[in-house]
Formats: sequence, structure tokens, C-alpha cells
Amino acid sequence: PGGGGGGGDVAYPLNIPGQQRKVGEGKYLLYDTTLRDGAQGEGMSLSCDDKLRIAARLHTFGAHYIEGGWPGSNPKDAEFFRRAQEELPPAAWAKVAAFGSTRYKGKKVEEDAQVQMLVDSNAKVVTLVGKAWDLHVDVVLETSREENIAMILDTVRYLKGLGREVMLDAEHYFDGVKANHDYALECLGAAVDGGVDWLPPCGTNGG
Repeated sequence: PGGGGGGGDVAYPLNIPGQQRKVGEGKYLLYDTTLRDGAQGEGMSLSCDDKLRIAARLHTFGAHYIEGGWPGSNPKDAEFFRRAQEELPPAAWAKVAAFGSTRYKGKKVEEDAQVQMLVDSNAKVVTLVGKAWDLHVDVVLETSREENIAMILDTVRYLKGLGREVMLDAEHYFDGVKANHDYALECLGAAVDGGVDWLPPCGTNGG
């Protein structure tokens, strides 16, 4: 998924006793990020109508998940989610993912405006970008590593409690593994404890 990851990332099912998701031998699921990552390309500008037409075509092509955008980032993405649930075929809408981040540091998840915009989008799938590299926890989030773990756990658990299918986009995961293997795995473990459905490890910068 997004969070800087390339379009069309592959999400693998959890391989945890009692929590396996069998998707068939040799099969993978395609998560398409054209409508968010793709829309950030130089010279690219998509109207809401454009995004709806592309989403419908991606569904026809067989994309398993279609990242629709970040509802809390701009009015165009908010409009897309309002219209998509009415204008897309039900099977397509069922796999449109709303992209957002874990709750803000020091804030209760139910009081986080950005998380509430994900909920209000009515998307059945939510993709959360979460920090898995301790450097970014220290320097970008400027919070404790324990708080980052809590941010992941709280947000996943909250959205699962509302019946959403949840993915954790583990941002800069492979850089995180190289820098601090145990902490990167602890971040994934927090999502698992929260009931996450998918854990796509994100290369982000290709590292």
C-alpha cells in the first residue's frame, strides 16, 4: 500500500497460528495505489469524476483492493468517498480502501479527527500508515517508541471494533528491520494484537 510505497504492492496473509488467511497456493492480492500515489506524480491531476472512472476500471481489471485516497487530506478525496459508495458497483466499493495514519501521539483514538474522517468515509477497508523504523519514531513523530506501539495498537483495535478490514502499511519497514530488527517486529506485533487483517511490509524508499 501507500505511505510512499509503490503502486500495486503485494499484501501477504498473516502466517500466525490461528490467524492464517488462505488465499490459495501461489496466489497474491493486488492492492492498487493509482488514485493516491499515482495521483501525486508530476503533472498528474485527477478530478473526482476521473477517480471514479479509474476505480471502476480497476475493479473491471480485477484489482483486489483500490486505494481511494486520504479522506482527511483534501476536499476532493472526501468527495470521492461520498460519491463512490453510491456510484461504484457494490463489489467495487467493498474493496475501496481509505488511507490514513495511526492516531496522533498523546491523543485518544476516538478523539482523533483524522481517524474519525476514516470512519466517516464509510469505507469498509482502512489502510493505516504506521512507523516501523525507530529513527522516524524518534525524529519525525518525536515521541517515545512505547507511544508509537500504543498508537498502532489503539488505532487498529478501534477500527476493527467498528467492523473495518484493516491493513497496517508498515512504513520504511525494511530500513527499520536493518536498524532495529526487534523494534520493527514489535510494531507489527502491536497491529496483530489489535486484530489487523493484513501486514504489508512497505519499502517506501526502496531501501
